Amino acid sequence: MRILCLFLSLLILTGCAPLLERTYSTAEPHSSKFWESEAAGTLRAESHQDIVNDLLFLIGQHTETATLRLYNFESELAVADTLEAAAAEIKQETPLGSYAVEYITSSRQSQRGFYEASVQISYRRTLEQIQSVVNATSPAALYSLLDAALEEGREELAVRLGYWDEEGTEQVAAAMTQLREERELTETLPWAVFYYPSEEQAGLIEFILGGEELEALAARMLPESGPAPAEEGVPADGETSAESGAPEVQVETPEISSEEPSPEPAEEIDQSE
Repeated sequence: MRILCLFLSLLILTGCAPLLERTYSTAEPHSSKFWESEAAGTLRAESHQDIVNDLLFLIGQHTETATLRLYNFESELAVADTLEAAAAEIKQETPLGSYAVEYITSSRQSQRGFYEASVQISYRRTLEQIQSVVNATSPAALYSLLDAALEEGREELAVRLGYWDEEGTEQVAAAMTQLREERELTETLPWAVFYYPSEEQAGLIEFILGGEELEALAARMLPESGPAPAEEGVPADGETSAESGAPEVQVETPEISSEEPSPEPAEEIDQSE
């Protein structure tokens, strides 16, 4: 028994130590959105898509100024063209960019082994508005999200959608109609709806449910003065249509000639007498 205990003690002190050691490693996919250095606001990009990803990353944090270190670009002209194209794509084609960004400007300079671009982002939405954007898998969830927003007394709601099809706008309208009827809001100002980047490819929907912004939008939609122009096939206010069956009232106005009356010929005087 003593020999066995001694043998086990020797194993623990010598040979077993390597058996108890464990090493762990993790592997993560490459991402272009990582800090190039310890300096805040410095990101790395190696392609057009990397720049788009970095800009979206900055917009999500409502960052106004940042530095991008650009690698694998052949010339400063290529850098300028890529930055311009990426900024246009962000503003015109991405849901978050078209919703939150006013404009993006940049300047660049050549460094040893890379180009350094200084980016300035101007926003049309606040950090609080960007952080308040909620996610939904499809328009089917909009009814419950709008209902919750009304319960919380919110005047606006922005929803990022994971799925959108050609029936999306109908689902949006149906959700709003149902909720307004249930809450007896049909006599109030209609809610305003905006699709980003477009109604056909909506990835984010903004609802204005009340407040000064909704009143301002409603005021801008009212005609400034006079009757509204008639739509095609619909008579304007004060007009009648022959197809409507209403008698047509015609007011005859005497013609007024703009020509001055010609003077009468002077009476001839016989001076033979």
